[in-house]
Amino acid sequence: MSTSTARHADGPGPDTVFDAPDAPDAPDAPDARGGRLGRLGRIVRSPLGWMLTGLVGVGLVSTLTATGPGPVPVLGAVAAVAVYWLVMRRVARRSTPEIARRGAGREALYGGAIGLGFVVVSAVLITVLGGYSFSWAGHGVMAVLWSAVMVQIAAAVTEELLFRGLALQALERLWGSRAAIVITGLFFGIAHLGAPGASAWSALAIASEAGVMLGAAFLWRRNIWFVAGLHFGWNTTEQLLGIPVSGHASKGLFTVDVHGSAVLTGGGFGLEAALVPVVIGVLLAVRMFVLARRGGRLLPRRSARRIQAG
Repeated sequence: MSTSTARHADGPGPDTVFDAPDAPDAPDAPDARGGRLGRLGRIVRSPLGWMLTGLVGVGLVSTLTATGPGPVPVLGAVAAVAVYWLVMRRVARRSTPEIARRGAGREALYGGAIGLGFVVVSAVLITVLGGYSFSWAGHGVMAVLWSAVMVQIAAAVTEELLFRGLALQALERLWGSRAAIVITGLFFGIAHLGAPGASAWSALAIASEAGVMLGAAFLWRRNIWFVAGLHFGWNTTEQLLGIPVSGHASKGLFTVDVHGSAVLTGGGFGLEAALVPVVIGVLLAVRMFVLARRGGRLLPRRSARRIQAG
């Protein structure tokens, strides 16, 4: 294992103790070509090497399946988890407690409840301030629910494998948890610049309320299912309320009418570009980060340097 994990009996949770990373991988055996394959192996098995390998593999699976019909996106998410496992076990040579099946349902439900609550509280506050009004859309309930669940499960799982499972864990091994959460948060915001209605503000808002908060959530629980559940609960609740999800409008159970300043409502980009959820998201991120630090789950920069030196 090449990055820190929480040792646990029932799956990672708030009372687990975060241990130091295991010993570095054994050096590659010399080969018949003067060590070229050995050097290549060391490069691929470095944090940046296995991160890039995983990003390509998981990203390719997501690209091929995300827009498929029916359950195809969910099957793609299952395949993405398998690719992640293979990269971590065979390339990075580390165990994968963050995707352990034991306790996965509990963690996903816990995260989902937080994501749902985050969106509902934000939407209610914006409605009270005069920014939103909702009406029943009249679409078929089961068809809307089925579509939302299939699409959002796939999006949540694959994005969390990419950003928190691969990128955050690789970067924290290089520079520590604090730097990793900032870097991955910024890249999460930049990745949403191509969305409809995106702007520099929406990218900064996404980076702050989502990228940093989801990163802090992972450091707190050290569990992909928890952050994927949070991500899923967030996106699905938005879609069902009829609010654009990062600029993408889809059929929901309700339609939303937007009134007033884009600072209050998020404009055409949706809730994530509104000020209220940014403030709530940052407060949640700070709380989760504090809990992660108290639980000893952060990897300091000096420890990351010792890992690399080893």
